[in-house]
Amino acid sequence: MSTLPKNNSASSLLASVQSGPPSGLLSGPSDTDYRRQRLQRIGSLTTPTTQNQTNDETTALRAVSNGTNYGTLPSVRPRRAYTQSSLWVARRPSTVPNLPLARSATAISAPGSPSAFSPTFTGDTFRSRVSQQRPISAYDAPLVDAHAETVDTDIDVRINGFRVWYSSFTSIDWLHDAIKDSARFSRLRRGKSIRSRVRLAFDKSLGWIIVTIVGFLTAIVAFLVVRAEQWLFDVKQGYCKTAWWQARHFCCPRPDEYGSLDGHCPAWRIWSDVFASWTGSELGGEESAVQYLVYTIIAVLLASTSSLLTIYLTASTSFVTRKESGVLSPDFDKSGERSPSRPSQPRRGVMYYAAGSGIPEIKTILSGFVIHGYLGGRVLFTKAVGLALSVSSGLSLGKEGPFVHIASCIGNIVSRYHSKYENNEAKRREILSAACAAGVAVAFGAPIGGTLFSLEEVSYFFPPKVMWRSFFCAMIAAVTLRFLNPFGTDKLVLFQVTYDKEWHAYELIFFILLGVLGGVYGAYFSKLNYRWSRDVRGGTWLKAHPIAEVVLVTLVTTVLCFLNPYARMGGTELIYNLFSECRTGSKNSHFNLCVLDPSNFDHVWPVVQAISVAMIVKGFLTIITFGIKLPAGIFIPTLGVGACAGRIVGIAVQWLQYHYPDSTVFAVCEGDMDCVVPGLYAMVGAAAALSGVTRTTVSLAVIMFELTDTLTYAVPVMLSVLVAKTVADALEPKGIYDLVIELSQLPYLDAKHEYLWSNLSIKEVTDRDVDVIRVDRHNTVQSLRDQLQSLLNAEHDDGGFPILRPSREEDGMRMVGYIGASELEHALTVAADGATEEVRFHTTYSHEELGASYSSWAEEPRQSEEDPFDFSIYMDQAPLTIQSNSPLELLHQFFVKLGARYVIVTDTDGDYEGVIDKKTWLAFLSELEEKS
Repeated sequence: MSTLPKNNSASSLLASVQSGPPSGLLSGPSDTDYRRQRLQRIGSLTTPTTQNQTNDETTALRAVSNGTNYGTLPSVRPRRAYTQSSLWVARRPSTVPNLPLARSATAISAPGSPSAFSPTFTGDTFRSRVSQQRPISAYDAPLVDAHAETVDTDIDVRINGFRVWYSSFTSIDWLHDAIKDSARFSRLRRGKSIRSRVRLAFDKSLGWIIVTIVGFLTAIVAFLVVRAEQWLFDVKQGYCKTAWWQARHFCCPRPDEYGSLDGHCPAWRIWSDVFASWTGSELGGEESAVQYLVYTIIAVLLASTSSLLTIYLTASTSFVTRKESGVLSPDFDKSGERSPSRPSQPRRGVMYYAAGSGIPEIKTILSGFVIHGYLGGRVLFTKAVGLALSVSSGLSLGKEGPFVHIASCIGNIVSRYHSKYENNEAKRREILSAACAAGVAVAFGAPIGGTLFSLEEVSYFFPPKVMWRSFFCAMIAAVTLRFLNPFGTDKLVLFQVTYDKEWHAYELIFFILLGVLGGVYGAYFSKLNYRWSRDVRGGTWLKAHPIAEVVLVTLVTTVLCFLNPYARMGGTELIYNLFSECRTGSKNSHFNLCVLDPSNFDHVWPVVQAISVAMIVKGFLTIITFGIKLPAGIFIPTLGVGACAGRIVGIAVQWLQYHYPDSTVFAVCEGDMDCVVPGLYAMVGAAAALSGVTRTTVSLAVIMFELTDTLTYAVPVMLSVLVAKTVADALEPKGIYDLVIELSQLPYLDAKHEYLWSNLSIKEVTDRDVDVIRVDRHNTVQSLRDQLQSLLNAEHDDGGFPILRPSREEDGMRMVGYIGASELEHALTVAADGATEEVRFHTTYSHEELGASYSSWAEEPRQSEEDPFDFSIYMDQAPLTIQSNSPLELLHQFFVKLGARYVIVTDTDGDYEGVIDKKTWLAFLSELEEKS
């Protein structure tokens, strides 16, 4: 092939470089289409074609049969016996020609001359034209400082290597982020000027400033959601004649806390009365056909609108970010068209980010995995608006769980305004943990319980400073919400109650009974909801028609709930009335929940019957509702079911006391006929049911204490919660959130779970088939691109390449370092035009030599930029290693306690054997759990 003059080649290269987004030293990652095109045409003379874009999302991740797969766990490939000769396999031929090409809507124009990408293209010409294209992502850009005085203490950063942005469903490198933050903070502390001291003080207080803003904004959003939900919920029944924008309890205020809440309100007009006045008929009444029809139509409109917003605004396919990598993956293309020569690959089920409670996904994110867009502004808006619509529709769901997601979105958005958290995923998770506490605080008015909930249920990394900030954030949120007064009662939650009676020893028997009932309910609710989601929602036509499912569930809800006053009641209002104490002489009968004559069975039975029907209906509806495609929480429905059961038990105990007042059991009452408080039993039953479903203990007990403003009932609540969790764990080891994670195949590593390793060894899980980079061989841009392609074809997009050299005895291979797939892709994108150029990895640095080398690199960045084929800066030169004869529990602690992204396995002589990445370990644990 003929060679054109050097200036023509350079002009062609410059045109090609300018056609895509820049990827300079401190800039962010380039566009995915741009990267894909550049990598595909390495060594090629053809111009990529284009395909149409559709709304399908695919990935090279593991497929799961019989259920929605969010594609996160790789298949565990068969392990073969280790032999030295089997380690090194020939490089696979390039599969790039068979790949679907770019998704761009317009074709990229060919360079001025085909020889611009020919093998005769010289490295000198390329270096002279891309001196500003040094492939370092903005994620680690703050670590690059050209000032000589800052070099010496940043050597460890250089050894650990630079990183690019994390892709969705990849694990973060906790160790790298910790090293990076340590280097950043050390650099701040070295300054002695007044300006440096001010910057250091601001950096130390930045976390407190952010959590203050997060708590304040969380309370404001919660206030807006609560007010909107109250009005929309009551609009199904009627409207306020004096102020149409007011909810019923604002339109008809009570004279005091114990005044009548269920009496007639002249200012409130129901729809059947409106219709009767229009037609001149007498069809008015709260249970008329007209009232039911209007109630049903508005409920369906509210629920379907919420579902439409969720599906069309927060589908995972609609979130496009430049931070994604794995662009050479066979399934990265979104066109939906497949090459006939390429076998069908597993697809990732589309996620709807605003659907559900969000707590399982938040747990996954806080454990160290990335889901781009899940905590963004669009999801925040959709979750808040959709939550108000879905709760007001009357469906059996709550808003307390989604408040955790909303608060996390706010925490993510606010924290990313500063590079300290924007460029450090591990540090950002500290803010997210505090935000979760604020979410629970505004949901239950319980800042202490919110902090403990974040620690017990959600957070993965929770050092003392995170606990302090979480408590502060929760306090700010609770105080702000208290001043906003969303319910108009000067209370943070509607069902906050106060009792003035003491509990007695004989009642412990009934509290234990409620704990057993709560545990049984929680276990079987989790089982039934899991099977419904897997076999019905995910295995029938409902899977392809989520909006139709929402409409059907809403219609079933309106049919079953309309005629029962307690089932038709809002979740928080129902819980408030069930919790309430019936006071002698009070005009408030709490919708006839207060039995007029507890000794008369004819008075007791209708109330028990109505509560029982509401409990059964609520329990059934919650099973089929939790998991539909709209914002939905599980806390309020579960508390409602448990409170119904507790109220029934309380009424039964009260009836027994009235019939046998002189028995030994009730002798402690000393003739006080108000000795038994059914509302207390309702509170204990609610706590037991929620503990059985979610398996929370300490945080739930504290939340109940804060709800009642007293520690008088600490023992009953604690006892029932512990009994419920024990019974539920015996019947079903996993709570509802863990089952959702399992069903969705989210990549969550449970630090609390204990495994039985039996006679298994590290060799059982070591991946010896992963391709490696040998520094004693000729590694070119094209050959590394082919290796990257093979890695992605093997569905290891979260993996990387061990970099090896022969040992001195020539009988094994020694570790030089490790480079991740994302880092290699980023580097190859910039060096793509030099297909035949050799890529170098420096391997001869000692710690002292590395310090001198890094000093010269930082002092003379231009000289380093002139060699884009030196990938050493991306190489982790001190990867975490473990010997093959180590126990599996030690390896497990590497991933759990150290947050390792990958672990290199060596033999007893230090020679390389294989690698274990976090997703491979998760897949291994999943198989181990299934076998046990």
